[in-house]
Amino acid sequence: MEMPQNPRGENTFISTQSFVFSSIPTPAENGFDIDSPGTKELCRTPLSNGTVLSNANSPLDSCMQPLCNATSGKSSPCSEEVKYVSSEGENIACGWGAFTPDCLQFFNTPKGILFFLCMASFLQGMTVNGFINTVITSIERRYDLHSYQSGLIASSYDIAACVCLTFVSYFGGTGHKPRWLGWGVLVMGVGSFVFALPQFTTGNYEVNFSQEFGTCGSNQNISCAGSTSSLSNYRFVFMLGQFLHGIGATPLYTLGVTYLDENVKSNYSPVYIAIFYTAAILGPAAGYLIGGALLNIYTEIGRPTELTTENPLWVGAWWIGFLGAGASAFLISIPILGYPRQLPGSQRYVVMRVSETHQLKDGSHKTASDPDFGKTVKDLPLSLWLLLRNPTFILLCLAGATEATLIAGMSTFGPKFLESQFSLSASEAATLFGYLVVPAGGGGTFLGGFFVNKFKLRCSGIIKFCLFCTLISLLAICIFFMHCPNMPMAGVTLKYNGSVLPEGSLQLLASCNEKCGCLREIYSPVCGTDNVMYYSPCHAGCSTVSVLPEGDKKVYRDCSCIPQHFPSRLGHATAGKCTSSCQRKSLLLVFVFVVILFTFLSSIPALTATLRCVSDRQRSFALGIQWIVVRTLGGIPGPIAFGWVIDKACLLWQDQCGDQGSCYIYQNSAMSHYTLIAGIVYKVFGIVFFGSAYLLYKPPRGSSDSPVASPPSSSSASENTTDLQERGSVLQTQNSV
Repeated sequence: MEMPQNPRGENTFISTQSFVFSSIPTPAENGFDIDSPGTKELCRTPLSNGTVLSNANSPLDSCMQPLCNATSGKSSPCSEEVKYVSSEGENIACGWGAFTPDCLQFFNTPKGILFFLCMASFLQGMTVNGFINTVITSIERRYDLHSYQSGLIASSYDIAACVCLTFVSYFGGTGHKPRWLGWGVLVMGVGSFVFALPQFTTGNYEVNFSQEFGTCGSNQNISCAGSTSSLSNYRFVFMLGQFLHGIGATPLYTLGVTYLDENVKSNYSPVYIAIFYTAAILGPAAGYLIGGALLNIYTEIGRPTELTTENPLWVGAWWIGFLGAGASAFLISIPILGYPRQLPGSQRYVVMRVSETHQLKDGSHKTASDPDFGKTVKDLPLSLWLLLRNPTFILLCLAGATEATLIAGMSTFGPKFLESQFSLSASEAATLFGYLVVPAGGGGTFLGGFFVNKFKLRCSGIIKFCLFCTLISLLAICIFFMHCPNMPMAGVTLKYNGSVLPEGSLQLLASCNEKCGCLREIYSPVCGTDNVMYYSPCHAGCSTVSVLPEGDKKVYRDCSCIPQHFPSRLGHATAGKCTSSCQRKSLLLVFVFVVILFTFLSSIPALTATLRCVSDRQRSFALGIQWIVVRTLGGIPGPIAFGWVIDKACLLWQDQCGDQGSCYIYQNSAMSHYTLIAGIVYKVFGIVFFGSAYLLYKPPRGSSDSPVASPPSSSSASENTTDLQERGSVLQTQNSV
């Protein structure tokens, strides 16, 4: 007799036991306790699809008679070793090949794979978004790289991801996901080793330096070489390392997300995914902290040097972090490679899942419900065409691109914005920005998934939630109407006599420093006792330097350009920028925190909506296409767009032997206003895209999102009861056959 088919095209239970449902119990799943039956039960009976029925609380605890009696002294099949077998006859025990010891099965749960995937995402964030951003300046200095060359190094990650996403998400979506994930982490580790390779293939870093360099009357000489150093060719090695990072991380945020979603109940999927992404956000914070600490160690470990960390020629031990990241990646990949294609007990969540796929008018979306769809390359064009015809999916991709543009721009130039507004050093600004991002970004990511689970939001409700978060962040971004005033700087904003200097004109030389022989190429700001900044100790007319015993702070004395407060001696200056006394600092930081919080608050709900509005067979491929759109339209051009906008506010450019380099000083009011314009434009686009996605979304008829559906129950127990009734009917139908 022909076997009845599941109307949704899902794999169903096949059992030879007789099941009688006398009543429908209230599920006992609380919190995160949603895994397959634990390892403590004394008696378990495996189903043919890999689920195990036990005396633990589960949706099948309503059987009138137990399948086996754990208290019976008689021997039974239950006392034998449990063998995990999927519905397709594949072994789903945790291990490597034939090596599947019982002790490893403790980790063969959604919580177990979540732990290792969180470690992998944390490592990826720490390496790519933490270490790279921290050491890029040191690499430029060590290997004579220009800014555009270091930009190519950073972009190699996104380029590799865009190249591989289609292939990995399409074939990996129907393949063995843990193996794709494990090999990806392994490739990521190889990329870290390659990135650190130049440290061991070049000579020692040596600099001739004197303590008085940069003061008035010192022998200052900057050689302007006509040809580029051969060390700059190492940029291709760094690009290769970043390219391998991109290839290895590609499966992580496509196949990893769908693997989690497939193996937990749909209501709890956003929480698992939120935890996964929170780990990825905490990774960069650890990268900044660890990378910053390593940069305080001289790059040539064990070799003495006269350089200090405050000197522009200092190069820290940038390479140590990448060696540690490479070794960690190899260790993390081993357990991930041991996970099965499908976790034990996960098939029940597939049966209980209610379809929320966007409905196309001609019904062609049903094609993707075929279990054999997407297993060959010939289905790739049709699969792509079905996604392109899904307006909700396309609009969610575009909304994600606008949010990614803001996130990429803020993460790249956020520290620079704080540095300019509050007159901070680069390290102080990076630390302060980290204090904002960790609680706002990590907390927003986790809370977004928590709210979806807490309020049992369906697809249309999730999109409305994203729309609400985007609207709040748009209102908060209006804080950029405010700004902190620039600290006065002699020769840039003020004349040396104290009068205001017209914007756009520079007068770095005056009668007080004209005999010092100051060079424009040496920028080392100092703060005078008159609370005015100077371009360098030489431009302040300082002739001597001393180091304070407390804190190794440099003090420049006998400065002819600093007004004399006492007739008996000249003014003095301390190394570094003057401290800002901006009264709006706290208010600006609070609203920047709100912007970051609500931007990340919508990230996991938007991802969940993407997973729900497409067919189950297309989820991995849909995430791959979404990542391509997000990176192409948001991640890659985002920093470029924000960088171009911020450069418009530059007051003082670096002079590299007549060529324009990076910007030293920005006009705070212009920077704030340009950031406001860019933020408003992208947030308005996000509101339009989320709003259109909500209006155009067409849920399946009969679902709680559908206008013809009956009102959904207010309790989760009622929802689970419906799922169990459906499941029970499937089991009884199959048993009668």
